[in-house]
Amino acid sequence: MMSPLANAIRFLSVDAVQKANSGHPGAPMGMAEMATVLWTKHFQHNPENPNFINRDRFILSNGHASMLLYSVLHLTGYDLSIEDLKQFRQYKSKTPGHPEYGYTDGVETTTGPLGQGIANAVGFALAEKILAYEFNRSDLNIVDHHTYVFLGDGCLMEGISHEACSLAGTLGLGKLIVLYDDNNISIDGKVEGWFTENIPMRFKSYNWQVISNVDGHDMEAIDKAIREAKSNTSQPTLICSKTTIGKGAASKEGSEKTHGSPLGDEEIEKTRKKLNWNYPPFEIPQEIYDAWDAKTKGKELEHQWNELFKNYSQQYPELAQEFERRISRKLPENYSSYVTQCIKDICNKKENIASRKASQESIELLANILPELVGGSADLTPSNLTNWPQSVSITHENGGNYIHYGVREFAMAAIINGMFLHSGVRPFGATFLMFSEYARNALRMAALMKIGSIFVFTHDSIGLGEDGPTHQPIEQIASLRLIPNMRVWRPCDTVESFVAWSSAIETVDKPSILIFSRQNLPYIERNEEQINNISKGGYVIHQSNKPQAIIIATGSEVELALKAQLELAKQEIEVNVVSMPSTNLFDEQDNTYKLSVLPKNLPKIVVEAGVTDLWYKYIGNNGKIIGINHFGESAPANVLFEKFNFTVSHVVNTVLETIR
Repeated sequence: MMSPLANAIRFLSVDAVQKANSGHPGAPMGMAEMATVLWTKHFQHNPENPNFINRDRFILSNGHASMLLYSVLHLTGYDLSIEDLKQFRQYKSKTPGHPEYGYTDGVETTTGPLGQGIANAVGFALAEKILAYEFNRSDLNIVDHHTYVFLGDGCLMEGISHEACSLAGTLGLGKLIVLYDDNNISIDGKVEGWFTENIPMRFKSYNWQVISNVDGHDMEAIDKAIREAKSNTSQPTLICSKTTIGKGAASKEGSEKTHGSPLGDEEIEKTRKKLNWNYPPFEIPQEIYDAWDAKTKGKELEHQWNELFKNYSQQYPELAQEFERRISRKLPENYSSYVTQCIKDICNKKENIASRKASQESIELLANILPELVGGSADLTPSNLTNWPQSVSITHENGGNYIHYGVREFAMAAIINGMFLHSGVRPFGATFLMFSEYARNALRMAALMKIGSIFVFTHDSIGLGEDGPTHQPIEQIASLRLIPNMRVWRPCDTVESFVAWSSAIETVDKPSILIFSRQNLPYIERNEEQINNISKGGYVIHQSNKPQAIIIATGSEVELALKAQLELAKQEIEVNVVSMPSTNLFDEQDNTYKLSVLPKNLPKIVVEAGVTDLWYKYIGNNGKIIGINHFGESAPANVLFEKFNFTVSHVVNTVLETIR
């Protein structure tokens, strides 16, 4: 006989899907026992304070099973009413079709794109490890919680699951426990035609503890497996739970037909009779609510932790204060004055260096005041220049502040999202701009969740040179700028690079992409007003008395624009030069400021070594764009810039053609 606690999940799920006439009932039905055991016997949380810092984290990687999570949150006492469940998949409800961070208390991350949930979870577990290593003292373990994941066959088919789980095993994330809904069904039917690998052997090769052949509907077996997983703190654990999709359904049990469609009124009625569930839709008897309710236990759990932290604060007051600052995402009190002084120092140094080197120097400066900064690179540290003198590599045995992700760009970006969501650390990671393509969906997820993840991309143009078109980004900058709620920066020198970095640090409600050059770029003199205007995304870097045109440029092409301005001045042609390191930030400014930088009456010429389409909204009908709408070639950078018309003479001639 099935547990009535598990059946509460089943019927809340099938009723909500049926009412919405849309959704996925099969997975919640199949994972109901797993969820019941985890949330009633093991999961440490406080429904009345979803942000309790030492709570366990739960990630539903197979996010289409969202009604399982909503049902559990409702049953355990979160602010999610039965009326909210009835609004499943409706406009602006707390119960969207897939779990969305920020919509529903208890939802730790947005899931739906399969595989990213488990990668986020690796980030959560990694943040826990970093913070525990730094803050825990003897018997005062203020950071001590688990990250639990539910996932299915689809997540494990996605390549990102390999990237993330391989790294998790290497780093020994023993607080990560994954329950695999092993039902051998995906949308197309039985997976034996396209997914036959030995999952236990695969995860053992990652250095995971694997608990195989657990009956996913036997609550005692599930409980035993979770207890075994928790006892191993040196390895992440995969619990292979053999389940049946749509478990309990009268005639559709075990069928892919339960995956993504409502069961239908007739099937639900028969299922009620089969499982002896004698309650109408959305009705749960009080005794089941009482058995699920976690509010009293949650209050006591948080009270115990508060007492522990009180003791910790008495013994380690400075550490306690720092911990609270980081968890609340507050910047140090002297942050603004420190940044101002850094900019002055950078201006005094006047370095002519690659912006990737300027980025590294910015990281070092910011790390001096932000110990929460956690960096990393997808096996390109010497090229991305993302390490700094005080960076310490994280290993299986130790915490630190630098992650060697290996060649795992997609997982890196999703892990960064998970670390940010955990709070307490401020993560960033890097690769070549070209390989932002591999990470793109995780970048989009960061923007969708409105979180302040930081992504660093170097080697930003055909200036990459001899590595050729496979490594030379052409369309990437433009396409990244198109992601809603994303801030993309392409600075032109040391000052803009530092401002880009400090802006990214200060921005917690949207992700930042920082794009840097391989080749050296000259330092550019500015007055105080110009320095202040960098943070507006676009500003006049050279102001003429009577400008006849405006040259807009970004990154390495700002130098080219300024040289062209000097040549034009020799011909008594005056132009303004606008540096636009962030089109996204510039677009956020008020019209008065934007028109002061780009007045309508002046023709505009854009210079950027990338595709041109995005720039037309800035130049109107009487402007021109010097860009590149084809792939690059393998040759020295200076040859390519010459061959593709990124020259002073071409910019000058283009300006003359435009104004005459």
